[in-house]
Amino acid sequence: MDFQELETETLKHAPPVLPWVKFAEWIGLGDEPKVVRGWVDRGYVPTLRIGKRVMINVELFRHQLLEDE
Repeated sequence: MDFQELETETLKHAPPVLPWVKFAEWIGLGDEPKVVRGWVDRGYVPTLRIGKRVMINVELFRHQLLEDE
């Protein structure tokens, strides 16, 4: 899935952070969560750590995508 395929309307109603597995489900890659983990490991999506958990910074990601439009 290309980042460009995410619908702007979907991003407007996004939670500010999501665990990377939930993020995978949210963008339609629930059957392939390792793809999202690869993005996390390569730094393609902004993340933050809360305790042991790696969270996708959805708000920053949304902002970056909207700036690229």
